[in-house]
Order: sequence, then structure tokens, then C-alpha cells
Amino acid sequence: MKAIFDTVSFDCSKIVTNSYSTSFSLASKMLSDSIRQDIYNIYGFVRFADEIVDTFHDYNKEHLFNDFEEEMYKAIEHKISLNPILNAFQKTVHQYNIQPELYEAFMKSMRLDLHKTDYLTNEEYKEYIYGSADVVGLMCLKVFVKGDEQKYNDLKDSAMHLGSAFQKVNFLRDLKADYEDLNRTYFPNTDLRQLDEEAKLRIINEIEDDFERGLTGILKLPVEAKFGVYTAFIYYKKLLNKLKRTPSLEIKNTRIRVPNYQKFGLLAKSYFDYRLNLI
Repeated sequence: MKAIFDTVSFDCSKIVTNSYSTSFSLASKMLSDSIRQDIYNIYGFVRFADEIVDTFHDYNKEHLFNDFEEEMYKAIEHKISLNPILNAFQKTVHQYNIQPELYEAFMKSMRLDLHKTDYLTNEEYKEYIYGSADVVGLMCLKVFVKGDEQKYNDLKDSAMHLGSAFQKVNFLRDLKADYEDLNRTYFPNTDLRQLDEEAKLRIINEIEDDFERGLTGILKLPVEAKFGVYTAFIYYKKLLNKLKRTPSLEIKNTRIRVPNYQKFGLLAKSYFDYRLNLI
């Protein structure tokens, strides 16, 4: 029965979320039951595409990516795939009318990671972030507003800024791995070999502006989504503050983390703010 296969597919997406990201998994658990599975479905899809380009170094990544992209289109067209991650994703695509330009932009940015290592202009940088992060926020927003086009359009700009903020924090946190392991640099006009405090603060100011714009949208989210998204917001703000206090030389040489015990403290703070209607 297809229903059993769908359940197995959904379980796979949940397992991927819980296995790859403790912070995203924790935030997802704060979403309403009515939308949580669909966020797992989106995360599973984007995580698998990202894993192909970032970690499968002993395999032909371009071949794997081409296969994954082809199967994605087939899954959406036929409303089924024997790849359980894609089977779960296509269900969410159809249920919430997620438009092709969103997942196509995402795949375009992921494909760039197969070969492109430098982003020299602001235009290249913004286009990559739009595809790798903003559209992921927009796909999630489709779920949060349950397909309501007016609410989606009202919150679209804020969702994009929040996605940008999360991605830029990841870039700053992962400078060492991206540069040394993957030979990638995302920030334009920034020499990572000589990253100084001025350059670091310029990046952080940009991220803080994205966070401020993103928060305005969180405040307007439906109740089913607000607590979960705010939890992710609080976590990434904490991570950004740690990066802000960390000397630029140390950022280049280590990966800054938020320990699990602090994550649970942030969860408590999020719940406190939520229950007191501070968000």
C-alpha cells in the first residue's frame, strides 16, 4: 500500500533531520504536529542535495547530483519515488503548491558547489544565498501559512532575510572547513587568509540587519509555526554573538559551537518569551 510507503518515507526524512542537525531538529520539535512532518520532508531533501556536493568526495559527485535532480523531477511529476526522501518531498511540494522556481533555484546553487570556489561579486554572492538559503525559507513559509498566498506574500521578504541570516552565520562559523577542506570562499571582497576584525564586523553587521528584518516576520507567523521558528532564531543569534566575541584569527582556525546544554537553555528562553507573548 502506498500509505505504508509514504509513512516509511516520512520516517526517513525525520531520521535525516534528527541525525544531521541537533539544532534544526530541536526547533522542528517546537512546531505544531500539523506542519512538523512537512518541514522534515523539506529538510531531508535539501540535506541530501547538500551532502552530495559537500561530503561524497570518493564518488563522482556530479553524476550523483545529476541522478538526484532527475529523480526529483520524476518524483514531482509522477507523485512517487522509490527514493523515500524524494517521495516525502514531492508530497509536500504538491500539498502546499511549492513552485518549481523555488526548488530549481536551490538545485542551481547546490550545483555551483560542485565546481565554483570563489564568489567575487555581490551579485554572485546574493544569487548563491538566494538559491541555497532564501528559497529554503520560502518553501518552509509555504508550509507555515498552509498555502495561503496572501500571508505568504506578506511574509516573503522577512522569510528570505531570515534564511540569509542563517546561511551567513553558517558561512562565518564554517570558514575553516569551507576554505581548507572544500577550497570555497563565499564572502566577496574578503581575504580569508587575512581576515581581520574590520572584515569580520562588516559581515556581522550585515547578518544582524538580516536578523532584524527576519524577526518582523516571525512575529506575524501563525501560532503553529511561531515558537519553532523563534527557537531557531534564538539559537542562531546566540551563535552569531559567540562569533562576534571570538577573535577573527580564532574563527579562521576553529569551528565555533553552541554546546547542547546551552541549546536547551535557549529553548527554555524561547518558551518563556512565547508564553509571555513577547513574540
